[in-house]
Amino acid sequence: MNLGPDIKTALVLAPHPDDGEFGCGATLRRLRDAGVEVWYAAFSPCLESLPAGSEPDRLWNELTRALGHLGISPENILRHDFAVRYFPRDRQAILETLTQLKAQLRPDLVLMPNSQDLHQDHQVIFQEGLRAFKHSRLLGYELPWNNLVFRSDFHMRVTEDQLDAKVNAVKEYESQRNRIYSDRDFLIGLARVRGVQVGAEYAEAFETIRWIG
Repeated sequence: MNLGPDIKTALVLAPHPDDGEFGCGATLRRLRDAGVEVWYAAFSPCLESLPAGSEPDRLWNELTRALGHLGISPENILRHDFAVRYFPRDRQAILETLTQLKAQLRPDLVLMPNSQDLHQDHQVIFQEGLRAFKHSRLLGYELPWNNLVFRSDFHMRVTEDQLDAKVNAVKEYESQRNRIYSDRDFLIGLARVRGVQVGAEYAEAFETIRWIG
């Protein structure tokens, strides 16, 4: 990826808070380190998925703290209120939201769920994101627990510090601690595997959905 002057603004499409951190957190830190303006759009507060007794804004607060580790300011976090697991029902409204984001931000790079992600909400964000941002560079991030297959044909090399920022971001999601893929060893192990594939110590893998030179 050329992180030169042709990529000034990047947008992350996260169906749920934490998807962007899990899928491309170290890459987001690398982009910020390179001076790219990064925006993060999360589409659901996931109220139905919160532990019993949680405050309604728990995930939003965790998201703000998590993105702080990645260098993304609260002003660049865009929160939307779609019901978790009902994105197929709300497809048109989501497309309209994405179209508004395109007009507002005009991103040079969009990071989104990959085309083979099995989660119904992730599928909608991929499909409608492709429609809304078809004139942008598009990369699909990896969430292995949602994929039977994944075409990893683009790798972003990241440093140990950038990977540590991702691990620290994920740690902020106390409400999601019961998930095995929140484990530090898993996150580092996956980055090592992806790094080995391209002769680097650490990397994150993506599906190239569309690239414009």
